[in-house]
Amino acid sequence: MTIRTTLGRAAAGVAAVAVLVLGTASPALAYQPVNIVHTEDVQAGPYQLTIGFSVWPLRAQRSLDWVFIPGGGIADKTGTLSVAGPDVPSDEAHRPLVRHPRRLDVWGLDVESLDSPGDYTFTFDIDGPQGPGTGTLAGLNVLDQPGPPPALSWAVCAVPLVALIAFLVIAWRRARPSGHLLPLPA
Repeated sequence: MTIRTTLGRAAAGVAAVAVLVLGTASPALAYQPVNIVHTEDVQAGPYQLTIGFSVWPLRAQRSLDWVFIPGGGIADKTGTLSVAGPDVPSDEAHRPLVRHPRRLDVWGLDVESLDSPGDYTFTFDIDGPQGPGTGTLAGLNVLDQPGPPPALSWAVCAVPLVALIAFLVIAWRRARPSGHLLPLPA
């Protein structure tokens, strides 16, 4: 076999792998659009702001997309979001409004959740061509976490691990060498 034939086969193999990778990866690279199922309107000074939720009603520890859509778009505006509620970490209480990673024409949070049930207040400070404005969405009720209590979930999930450990201990004790050496054949 010549070097030219070997290189030709290698190039064909690399091309086939590249076609397979790119052909199967392209659907995976496409992102799901943000589906808004509920909206709330807030007046932040001279700016109308629509807050969209991808899940409704809100439940604790359930991830969802949040979009914040100011009237006239986000091109000439900046803003901050302040969240007040039960167990809000201090590093998440105040944050700048940034573009949603899957919907670049609006501000938003991607797959964020609220950790505890209760009433939350969102305060928006927006600055734009019509000056600064502040608006508040108060009384946003977050319900309990869906499903069974976390302790029960962890207990059920631990059953296979405990059974595996028990099986390994019993098998080890039965197969453990007794410490007596067998005579070697003559």
